[in-house]
Amino acid sequence: MNQSAKSYSPLQVALIGGAIATTATMSVFGPAWTRGVRAALALQDSPKVIVDQVWQLVNHEYVDGKFNQQDWQATRQSLLSKDYSSKEEAYTAIREALQKLGDPYTRFMDPQQFEALTSQTSGEVSGIGVRMEVNEKTQRLTVVEAIENSPALKAGIKAGDEILAIDGKPTLKMKVDDASKLIRGKAGSPIKLRLGRAGQNAFDLKLTRASIEVPTVRYTLRQEGNRRVGYIRLREFSAHAADQMQRAIRDLNTKKVDSYVLDLRGNPGGLLQASIEIARMWYNDGGIVKTVDRVGGTEETKANRTALTNRPLAVLVDGNSASASEILTGALKDNKRAVVVGGQTFGKALVQSVHELADGSGLAVTIAHYYTPAGTDINHKGIAPDIKLDLTEAQERQLASNPNLIGTKSDPQYARAIAILSNNNFAQPPANQPTRPMSRADNLKF
Repeated sequence: MNQSAKSYSPLQVALIGGAIATTATMSVFGPAWTRGVRAALALQDSPKVIVDQVWQLVNHEYVDGKFNQQDWQATRQSLLSKDYSSKEEAYTAIREALQKLGDPYTRFMDPQQFEALTSQTSGEVSGIGVRMEVNEKTQRLTVVEAIENSPALKAGIKAGDEILAIDGKPTLKMKVDDASKLIRGKAGSPIKLRLGRAGQNAFDLKLTRASIEVPTVRYTLRQEGNRRVGYIRLREFSAHAADQMQRAIRDLNTKKVDSYVLDLRGNPGGLLQASIEIARMWYNDGGIVKTVDRVGGTEETKANRTALTNRPLAVLVDGNSASASEILTGALKDNKRAVVVGGQTFGKALVQSVHELADGSGLAVTIAHYYTPAGTDINHKGIAPDIKLDLTEAQERQLASNPNLIGTKSDPQYARAIAILSNNNFAQPPANQPTRPMSRADNLKF
């Protein structure tokens, strides 16, 4: 994960984990400390190095200085008194020790899990750029989409193509995760797929893997009656999410939209800084989030007069809108910048930092509690929408089976948002907040 492009405070660098996944940050101990541990590991080749590294990080950073009433010093003695015959045995001991903290978001990841997390939060993958699923009827691995500017798209791979084999290995009954592991690899390395396409014989296709920016923002212009609506769906707060959101808003601005719908449903969270940057695109003045660490130290983040639009805005949320999604939703709601429509959000108000450990494994540590601009603690509660509208099970099934209906009049929550936006009293910032174009200098303030 490339963290060198920008310089943030520890809390700004932190990632916000969602209902599904925890997110990560650079180690505040710095590369020199990590290199020292790696050197020690090389000399000792002992699993105890990782055990002690985890203990030190939790001891230094964990948000609860009382460690859930656990004697954390005694925990260290217990961990280091054991002889570990393998890394896996040490990993088990680490997980058992962390469990005593009673915090599911402070967690240990083996090297494979840590690599998957960093790939997710970086917003980049090294592969060919396809989204896949197992077709329920044929049970075959099927392409859902070839990502823009990817080797797959350039090679002519289309939605509906069946991936029959990967480098000669048949994919029948293969899980998507297993197929992804085979397809991903070092940028520049070759891969051969055998594809099936309707109306054609199976054929082989040779590709070269590349580093690909994963699209997390999807947007379109919708004509709803006499209104031009910019619909934007944000899947997660990755390292590229803010740049993609900025491009979406600017493009929709050129198309003279009358209002916006921002869809955060199912968004589990991601980078804290991404949520801050995106909030600043919607309003010029007001708070965004306040974080409090274990010694009561607070950091308040505010808008900085870099809004890209002042058009009316509706935000769609549900029970899987978590963490960074809740920071953005809370900021827009408390500043009366948007009307929030949908279900109660997930309710996670904790910030994690994520560290790479000496052997390539990783640790997520809860380092702070956050509050909305109005000082609301949403942990285990969530954000109550302005207009509460839960989907029925039948409606959920309909949208899940036909994703093209999401963000259309066949989507009840979207339809309600459109009805509300027709009333200009909602979701528009005060008249004393003029909007101006964002300059490169403004970008550097983030």
